[in-house]
Amino acid sequence: MRSTASRHRRRPRALVAAVVGIAAVLLGGCAQVVPGVAVPDPAGSAPPGLEAFYGQQLAWGPCAPFAATEEDRQIYADPSLQCARMQVPLDYAAPQGRTGTIAVLRHAAPASPERIGSLVINPGGPGASGIQTAAYLSTSLASTEVGRRFDVVGFDPRGVGASEPTIRCLEGPERDADRRDDDTDSSPAGVAQTETEERETVDRCARRTGADVLANVGTRDVARDMDVLRAALGDARLTYLGYSYGTRIGSTYAEQFPRNVRAMVLDGALDPDQDPVTELVEQGRGFQGAFDAFARDCTTRPNCPLGQDPAQTTAAYQQLTRPLITAPLPLPDGRVLSYADAQQGTINALYVEAYWPRLVRALTDLRAGQGSQLMTLADEYYERNPDGTYASSQDAFEAIRCVDDPRITDPAQSLARAQAYNEAAPFLDSGRGVSSARDSCAFWPVPPTSQPHLPQVPGLAPPLVVSTTGDPATPYQAGVELARALGGSLVTKIGDEHTAVFQNSPCVDAIATRYLIDNTPAPPNATCPAT
Repeated sequence: MRSTASRHRRRPRALVAAVVGIAAVLLGGCAQVVPGVAVPDPAGSAPPGLEAFYGQQLAWGPCAPFAATEEDRQIYADPSLQCARMQVPLDYAAPQGRTGTIAVLRHAAPASPERIGSLVINPGGPGASGIQTAAYLSTSLASTEVGRRFDVVGFDPRGVGASEPTIRCLEGPERDADRRDDDTDSSPAGVAQTETEERETVDRCARRTGADVLANVGTRDVARDMDVLRAALGDARLTYLGYSYGTRIGSTYAEQFPRNVRAMVLDGALDPDQDPVTELVEQGRGFQGAFDAFARDCTTRPNCPLGQDPAQTTAAYQQLTRPLITAPLPLPDGRVLSYADAQQGTINALYVEAYWPRLVRALTDLRAGQGSQLMTLADEYYERNPDGTYASSQDAFEAIRCVDDPRITDPAQSLARAQAYNEAAPFLDSGRGVSSARDSCAFWPVPPTSQPHLPQVPGLAPPLVVSTTGDPATPYQAGVELARALGGSLVTKIGDEHTAVFQNSPCVDAIATRYLIDNTPAPPNATCPAT
């Protein structure tokens, strides 16, 4: 059940690795907000009918109950981290109806007259855990000026991670089977099989999550939740750092609540006006560029598994991976490395240059008939746990994009999309032709809640946009367009990685720090070197 041209957005572990050097419960019926001691919204702008949500006081406590993995349990045990649940209406059009809860984590700044407020962070995805990212990022920010002046706050968007209800589509064995499945057959029978699997997955999503939940998980509603969070944190205006898809949350928030923005850093931007086909093709071109950069580096080293000729590395990679289409590689744990997993493991390593040595080792092993290292990279992308369970990130990714973007329901358009993607990213071309199979969004049970458009936000506090020249997942030009649309300043980061703020670039970090502290824009034509 996988389109031959899959979208890849921000995966949270790339940020974790860059920063610190390491790699479904449904709520039934109606609920009332029980905020403890209600507090007024500092901005005085609670929409009618939402006063109880805006006035809730968060009950901070230990973060251990929010941990989903052993790794999370270890870092969440840090007593400097506090967690809470924030109530929001499932449907903002019916705030007296069913509610959900948003998981929130903070690392509080020291008590000081210099404290500015909260820095709210979203790592992207969609589907990535904001509380996980904030926990890791706060360790590196604690001793910096940003950490001394701001509480570092992360939240799991509705449907994601520890927030409830959680989006659930596939259970662990079903996700394993999905990853093993061959969807490269472009024959009519192959197309029919793929679309049948897509429909089955959509049915599971609707049955296990609920159509009413799926109808309200889009960015439109996440932005509304973020304004409730701003008020619950006691901030009159929002200070925000969004990575990748998090830039869409930021621009959507700015449109809905322009007067509530204090400062906004948008790193690794999605072009809000770009149709999803163009976005996908541009992303494919970005991954091909990242692959070419990796391959050039590899060919300068002895025993590169792609050979020593940079002009032949795409062909060499295809020769290594294409045999997996018909002969998946058995692994010691009883699973098999599929062609799709080999591609996904490779893509995972292309998000951040620090992973390139791992990819060299993984491809060297593949050449020797061993696939465990490449499978580990794929497992990390999908957030597969050692016990065979999965985080909800992949399910959430599908659900959110299906209500955020226009659907492709015409098989001819789906075929054209796949062809354009293959041309943009030939290293991912299976060599078996392109399929007209439509993806899950074509069969989604609820309509989209937003459309691509250029944001118009007069009077917005100018944001700071950071864009990396060789970013594989969110191409550089998207950042240029977003900065222009929102009237913000632009920082150009030279490099081949996905996102840059607080990820070991002193130049970027200095500009971002000054902007967050005192709203100083980036200098004209600001450019930061590769790190």
